[in-house]
Order: sequence, then structure tokens, then C-alpha cells
Amino acid sequence: MAKLGEIARYVRSKNAGPFWVTIDIFCPDPESFQRISEAPELTARAIAALYGISENGIHRFRVPSLHVLKISFPRPTAQGSPGDADSHAGQLFVPLLSVEIDQKS
Repeated sequence: MAKLGEIARYVRSKNAGPFWVTIDIFCPDPESFQRISEAPELTARAIAALYGISENGIHRFRVPSLHVLKISFPRPTAQGSPGDADSHAGQLFVPLLSVEIDQKS
């Protein structure tokens, strides 16, 4: 097992408009991309559990040519609204870094 933050080259999160977040997971090679994009620990259900959101709103996009997995979901609060602690969604990727990815993924 290895943590996502150890496998991925770079992980970032950002706004995808005022109501959505996109997390980009950049992998160093095709093998790492395949491992991450097929990992049970990164399914919509697993992401929903990690972030405490409904899995119905989670979208995953594989970009094999760039070795990138994109995960988009509704922001917990609208950008700039009361209770929004991260207006740019720049820190929402952090919980993913410590997710353990199975070697068999």
C-alpha cells in the first residue's frame, strides 16, 4: 500500500465555477495512472465517504494522454458564501493525499 500523495506527481484542487470543485491527480507514468484511475479507494462511493457528500454528484474523468484523473463534485458551500472557508477550493485536495492505494489497483 502507498498513499496517493506518494504515487501521484502532483495533486491540486480548484473551483470549477462557484458551485463545483475539480481535483486533478497528475501521475508520473501510464502505470501509475492506471493504478490510480482503477483504484477502489478513489471510486465515487469512496470520494463521497471521504468528503461527506452524495456519490450521485461526483464525476470522474480519465485523461490517459496526460496521465490525469479529474474528480469533480459540488462544493460543500457556494464560493464566497457564509461558511466558505476556502474561496478558491485550493485546499480541498488535502484529504486525498493520505488515501492508501492498494498495490493491486
